[in-house]
Amino acid sequence: MKLTRRDALAALGVGSAGAAGAFAWEEFDPGAAGGSNGSGVNVGGVLVAVAEVVYPSAVEGVPEFVETYVVGRAVDGPAYASGVREAAATLDAYAENWFDAPVAELSAGDRDALLRQMGVETAAADPEGTDPERVRRYVVNELQYALYTSPTGGELVGIENPQGHPGGIESYRRGPEP
Repeated sequence: MKLTRRDALAALGVGSAGAAGAFAWEEFDPGAAGGSNGSGVNVGGVLVAVAEVVYPSAVEGVPEFVETYVVGRAVDGPAYASGVREAAATLDAYAENWFDAPVAELSAGDRDALLRQMGVETAAADPEGTDPERVRRYVVNELQYALYTSPTGGELVGIENPQGHPGGIESYRRGPEP
């Protein structure tokens, strides 16, 4: 299934976040033209790399989807954007320490192993918690929320019309489309 920027905007609408604002993808990707996030970590690359591991293999178009969603969510305020940057930098530091490479350069298997070794899969999401709890909150949970609240992502799990996504009463009278 191909995710689009439109899916990301729909997911943003469900979360009642705006899609326009003072942030740009360059805020999260120091490698982009003129971009500097202050940490030296390619936050956008970390988020896309993690999404490629936590999203089902049937999903395509991950980089554009993640970019649109994360930039739109950053409009919620500097605290959110800072939390994402710090969690991504933490995850990247663990990757460098354990695998001698940044997250974005690891194989999918190593990225999965990194998340599991950190304990992210069982950590409670806590923005003020331990490293695994913050990575769970700002990276994994955000990416999963974005996917499953989008129309295309919702179809993957049988909720083609998630709450907050317009579809009308007719969509509730018929079964999921094959």
